Amino acid sequence: MNRTEIKNKIQAEIQKTEKQVVDYTELSRPVEPENAIGRISRMDAINNKSVTEAALRKAKDKLEKLHYALSKIDDPEFGICIKCRQPIPLGRILIMPQSRTCVSCSH
Repeated sequence: MNRTEIKNKIQAEIQKTEKQVVDYTELSRPVEPENAIGRISRMDAINNKSVTEAALRKAKDKLEKLHYALSKIDDPEFGICIKCRQPIPLGRILIMPQSRTCVSCSH
């Protein structure tokens, strides 16, 4: 697989992640106190909001890393682990294009 195909994969992943950020942003809006819902329902809504906010932070972080990976796709160092300096397996790049380390170094 060449860099053009990897670039297309990263761009597709960016689009998917941007949509997730929009969806999570919408879902993490504050729970309005004037809504006529019961106490348990309000607690459940607040808990769901916390989970959604965590997912939003994770999606934003992933998006930032994807943009970084896209900016480095033409760099000769792209696909080289930043810790051990060995090539990152293509499978890992395809699954996690934002990854900058090999599986061994990621632990």
